[in-house]
Amino acid sequence: MRDIHSGHDRAPRALWTSIGRTMRGRCPSCGEGKLFRSFLRQVDRCSACGEDLGRIRADDAPPWATILIVGHIVVPLLLAVESRDLWAAWIGMLVWPSLALALSVLILPHAKAAFIGLIWATRAPGSGDA
Repeated sequence: MRDIHSGHDRAPRALWTSIGRTMRGRCPSCGEGKLFRSFLRQVDRCSACGEDLGRIRADDAPPWATILIVGHIVVPLLLAVESRDLWAAWIGMLVWPSLALALSVLILPHAKAAFIGLIWATRAPGSGDA
């Protein structure tokens, strides 16, 4: 099904399939080409199918989701440990920021990938075909 006015393919796209593909670092369209060329820099085009991925802008959603997830993991742990006074204050000043940083570095690329898959599948604003 093609949109007569824009010439874009308007066939339905499988939401969970595209998110699953991007979470594995692959193209949401074909699942073959790489999604990122570096840590958070997405490719302009899929090397396998030629899908234009450079036009998809996740903007502030991935950092927002990362902060939300990391906060929900770190804060309860911090409160549980610090309320019992199990270790010296200097240990807490090393552990909690280190844990938050490590989790952020692990979660942020996956959050960006998930939002790219979501935007691509739904043709949301920021996808170039909205």
